[in-house]
Amino acid sequence: MVNDRHSLDLQPFLRAREASAVEWRIADAPIPYLDAVAAMEARVAAIADGRAAELVWLLEHPPLYTSGTSGKPGDLLEARFPLFETGRGGQLTYHGPGQRIAYVMLDLKARRPDVRAYVAGLEEWLIRTLAAFNVRGERREDRVGVWVARPDKGAGFEDKIAAIGVRLRRWVSFHGISLNVEPDLSHFGAIVPCGVVDPRYGVTSLVDLGLPVTMTDVDVALRQAFGEVFGDGVRAPQATA
Repeated sequence: MVNDRHSLDLQPFLRAREASAVEWRIADAPIPYLDAVAAMEARVAAIADGRAAELVWLLEHPPLYTSGTSGKPGDLLEARFPLFETGRGGQLTYHGPGQRIAYVMLDLKARRPDVRAYVAGLEEWLIRTLAAFNVRGERREDRVGVWVARPDKGAGFEDKIAAIGVRLRRWVSFHGISLNVEPDLSHFGAIVPCGVVDPRYGVTSLVDLGLPVTMTDVDVALRQAFGEVFGDGVRAPQATA
């Protein structure tokens, strides 16, 4: 039995559903959180019923905090922005402008009904996306998400650059990933991000790492890496409000 995400075979995820290609949407304005959740839930039901294609939805949110199923009240240090309880896995995190959210709605029953392998696939997607900008993203067995080493801060220091939180309904995934492109990193200071309290572990972004990357650059890299991990059957991105 495989006991860690490093060793999981991702090959089964390369087989997209034969019925239809994965649709991509890119929101051209920040989406209120509850509106996004309602849209995801409707699409997940349609995918599960065979009435809609799988979807990857790229967007940004206004500044807000979300608390997952493992969230603790004490992790909110300052009520700086609205806090939303959500059914995804994980703890407390920040979303806001400059952060690329990808809500991923895939039919895992048709691909591979394995939550742990799916999370590993999302990590691999992020790692390959970061590699397009010469950033080495790494997994940590005791911390979900993608991390980058920060030897410039000291021995053993590393920062989280991307978070993962998923939920399944009838084996269709929703919620997904968030990648820090150029958010206001000070907004993470009002929470204990993902419950990590060790002072050696912080939060960073592509721009914080000295890379003048645009959201469009990231979207291109995300789409390319998605095809490598989850399959190339993707529809052209559509802009949405």
